[in-house]
Amino acid sequence: MKAATERKLIRWFHMLASIPILGYIYGPVASLPEPAFAVKYVILPAVILSGFWLWQGYRVKKWWRKA
Repeated sequence: MKAATERKLIRWFHMLASIPILGYIYGPVASLPEPAFAVKYVILPAVILSGFWLWQGYRVKKWWRKA
């Protein structure tokens, strides 16, 4: 996969996965137990990891190739 394609896919995942976080903050999702659990423990870490990958992914790849 080309680097540009990978970046586009991760960027779209990052933006789309952030929508439930907005629902958790501004909507009634926080009062519902199952969706609140999914947002706090599944979606939020995935968005954080994808953000770090967009930011520092090239360094991880470079480090991985050396090892």
